[in-house]
Amino acid sequence: MSKCANSQKGFTLLEILLVVGIIAILAGIVILAINPTKQLGDARNAQRRADVLTILNAIYQYTIDNNGTIPATITSTSACALGASLEIATGTATTTGSLVGLYSYLVGSAAASSTYIVSIPRDPLATSTGPGSGYSVTKTASSRITVCAPLAENAVSISVTR
Repeated sequence: MSKCANSQKGFTLLEILLVVGIIAILAGIVILAINPTKQLGDARNAQRRADVLTILNAIYQYTIDNNGTIPATITSTSACALGASLEIATGTATTTGSLVGLYSYLVGSAAASSTYIVSIPRDPLATSTGPGSGYSVTKTASSRITVCAPLAENAVSISVTR
């Protein structure tokens, strides 16, 4: 009729460590499967695609309204890289240096009769203090405009030609 005084219920340290180890392995697999770095890069690339299309549509609308005349600041070249001579400035056309002053053509001013875009979009990874937008624009010999995003991530090339 005596009960065993040593029969306590609970888990041993080894069992707890084994369960924690299994949970850690499963969590690692889930994190690798989700890959948050790639997901964030893909989200920024989606924003870049939208920005490139916005800029190109604004240039296209300007061209239509001006009887096919492309903004004079867009020169013929094949370069499409950050820091190239055709990087779009986010400030006024008086920005000095190698930035294309598309601002006055597309955004306009108080004296301008038309505005094609509210502001020049800025690449998600472009520095917020510099005048550059992080987007570049080029014109081919046949006057086709290409807007590209040289800061695209995950080995993706983002450019649109019209």
